[in-house]
Amino acid sequence: MPETQHPPMSPFPVQVSGESVAIPYRIHHDEPLTGTEGSLTANQRLILHCLYSRHGDGRIRQRRLEQVVGSGEPWAAPFVVQLVGEYVLEILEAIRCGLPDLATPGSTPWLLYGDFVARNPAFFMRTERRVVSYWSCYHRHRYPVFGTYPGCLLLESLRAAAADRSATSWPRHTPPPLAGPARS
Repeated sequence: MPETQHPPMSPFPVQVSGESVAIPYRIHHDEPLTGTEGSLTANQRLILHCLYSRHGDGRIRQRRLEQVVGSGEPWAAPFVVQLVGEYVLEILEAIRCGLPDLATPGSTPWLLYGDFVARNPAFFMRTERRVVSYWSCYHRHRYPVFGTYPGCLLLESLRAAAADRSATSWPRHTPPPLAGPARS
């Protein structure tokens, strides 16, 4: 990664496969020069994509996410789930398209993401609250019913997978998915 003048912004902690991992909230490095990533191993490239999915530029986040979202590596899951709680609709759509089996019980994404969420309830609760906040602030006009918002649909799949993996009901920190628009 090229040097940067700006340090990463406040990392967030998660548990991955029984280990505590700190992930930067944002990085500001320029992307590597064209052609330099070809010399990396597949795992090194995936790590690089994960790190750049935390970039300050939403287009870079989306482009790098598209390389990460289909990974079966447990350590890639927090990078994807963190992006569920962001405001860029194209990123939410990239996650939905990249994880078509997320809502299918027993599928690889169901197991992987269900395990991750079940081990990180506080992180998921914060993600849920961000989804509601961004929906309300930026997307409520387009999706007047929360349950139709792409972020809500992803949360519902993640919540169901976590409930299955933990063999318990999973708390909801969002409006019910079928609730209509708020009335004044």
